[in-house]
Amino acid sequence: MTISASPLTPGSTTPFHALAPLRFPTDMRLTPEQFARLCAENREAVLELASDGQVLAMTPTGSETGGRNIELAFQLQRFARSGTTWKAFASSTGFRLPDDSVLSPDASLVRLDRWQALTPEQRRGFAPLCPDLVVELASPSDEGPRGLTALRSKMAAYQANGARLGWLLIPHQQAVEVWPASGEPQRLEAITLLEAGSEFPDLQLRLEEIWAV
Repeated sequence: MTISASPLTPGSTTPFHALAPLRFPTDMRLTPEQFARLCAENREAVLELASDGQVLAMTPTGSETGGRNIELAFQLQRFARSGTTWKAFASSTGFRLPDDSVLSPDASLVRLDRWQALTPEQRRGFAPLCPDLVVELASPSDEGPRGLTALRSKMAAYQANGARLGWLLIPHQQAVEVWPASGEPQRLEAITLLEAGSEFPDLQLRLEEIWAV
């Protein structure tokens, strides 16, 4: 692993083009604690940790996907603020799942009592839990970390680690894959309102507002 290491003096900056990219040996494996230290030293990097300890470098989203992401986060935050049961999280939030992976859904909800049961230290780091609801946004390409193949693997990981519901949004197909707590995902097409059901009372996503970005 190589990391840019140019010392800074007060008032100085390092030109962006002078920053070397992070590189990870393919056989390198980290514990969640080592991964947390790596992220703390490289706050500009967007990283995830697989359950086998492999570091996964995420690429920035395209502008269109970024616009959809903020609309998605807005809708979930609006829902969470309408009551006292849920806490919403944005795409930069990492969670340490029971299998010791550290993943960052594009948006998520956690029951407030589960969040409040964590210690202050646990809240400051990667919260050691799997969100109750996880949402991922796919890109048009099936390649890379935002493609359907990679995101379906993430959805399966959330499911295996205890997520109560998962939504994989596929904007370029205007479709949604609904991942239940167990069992096979269900594909929904040509809908404008996505309802979460009895486990998340009154939670709805207005898909036309996400697709239209």
